[in-house]
Amino acid sequence: MSKNQALQQRKDAVFARGMGNMAAVYVDKAKNNEIWDVEGKRYIDFAAGIAVVNTGHSHPRIQAAVAAQLERFSHTCAMVTPYESVVELAEKLVELAPGNSPKKAIFVTTGAEAVENAVKIARAHTKRSGVIAFNGGFHGRTNLAMGLTGKVAPYKAGFGPFPGEIYHLPYPNAYHGVTEAQSLKALDELFHCDIEPGRVAALIIEPVQGEGGFYQAPPSFLKTLRALCDQHGIVLICDEIQTGFARTGKLFATEYAGIEPDLMTMAKGIAGGFPLAGVVGKADIMDAANPGGLGGTYAAFPLACAAGLEVLKIIEEEQLCAKALALGELMNKRLSELQAKYPRHIGQVRNLGAMVAMELVHDGDVDQPNPELTKAMVAKGIEHGVILLSCGVRGNVIRFLPPLTSPLEVVNEGLDLLEQVLADLI
Repeated sequence: MSKNQALQQRKDAVFARGMGNMAAVYVDKAKNNEIWDVEGKRYIDFAAGIAVVNTGHSHPRIQAAVAAQLERFSHTCAMVTPYESVVELAEKLVELAPGNSPKKAIFVTTGAEAVENAVKIARAHTKRSGVIAFNGGFHGRTNLAMGLTGKVAPYKAGFGPFPGEIYHLPYPNAYHGVTEAQSLKALDELFHCDIEPGRVAALIIEPVQGEGGFYQAPPSFLKTLRALCDQHGIVLICDEIQTGFARTGKLFATEYAGIEPDLMTMAKGIAGGFPLAGVVGKADIMDAANPGGLGGTYAAFPLACAAGLEVLKIIEEEQLCAKALALGELMNKRLSELQAKYPRHIGQVRNLGAMVAMELVHDGDVDQPNPELTKAMVAKGIEHGVILLSCGVRGNVIRFLPPLTSPLEVVNEGLDLLEQVLADLI
């Protein structure tokens, strides 16, 4: 039995089945976009911890910043005795968030917490209860976040009932024949059939769906939602948990639409692998909750704040937005060439910056998803030494989230391995 197999056997004996792992690969070390397992095998990483280490694994500047913080203290609770780094990080984020309105921030630990707190803030501000989300959206695994999530398996199956006053709309998706007009018509019908606008506290949307399949909301659609939310006094929440911190070629994907959200949720790439999440939004809305109504014991973990400050410096100084665009261009070109070679199997290649997707189908037909090939590619990728992730409501999308610091030659090497994987399976 290999060391990886032995560790997996030990894990299976003590971990609940619901917290599984994609591959029996136990990591020994990682550097930039490469990972080595406990048996010494090297992998090219196209996952980045699910868009977390945008600055690459073990970035020396983040290591140094966290080590320096650890020498001083590791925890005091920011809600009891705070520290300068949490103030400085909030100052920088409210300055960088889209739009000119005065803003404020809160910090929590996970993306799901950020989503739940954004909804709490919106409800406190509007004194309303309803929340609108979108089919295919992913907002977390806690109860309210699951209710908002628009994908049943594996996130919602068996876990109901979910909170009431949550409504879902079709997300515009040209590839699947869902137009902006259809989505807006569904919203109008919702207002006439299920809940009047005056009872809706918030509308939450990912500018690019993550778990849902890497579909981008058209900028014109986001602008229309902004206008409708203004018209009806609804808080517009943009979920930037997966799209944020240079992943799409801008610091936040919402910037492509030129709108200002009322609230933004952020996590993942915010702190280079350390647990941190937050909500940033318009000051008058953010101040709606009473003192003590927001926060958490580990919120604004000092080591994560130190890492977050360094991440912002790295994004600017190492020009990670430009690098995300270059990565996306390279990957789209290579994957489009692969699509031309295998048109019956690859239905579409799409990207926004370094948020890249390849949708797998049968016979080139958008209405015949191929989740079997998708699952096989992820497994075969591990054998070949490349880490891939799947996503999509129908489980038929390969998503690529390389660290934005990835050397292009290593990315090309990983794409060569991907071609071998597909050739082996077709």
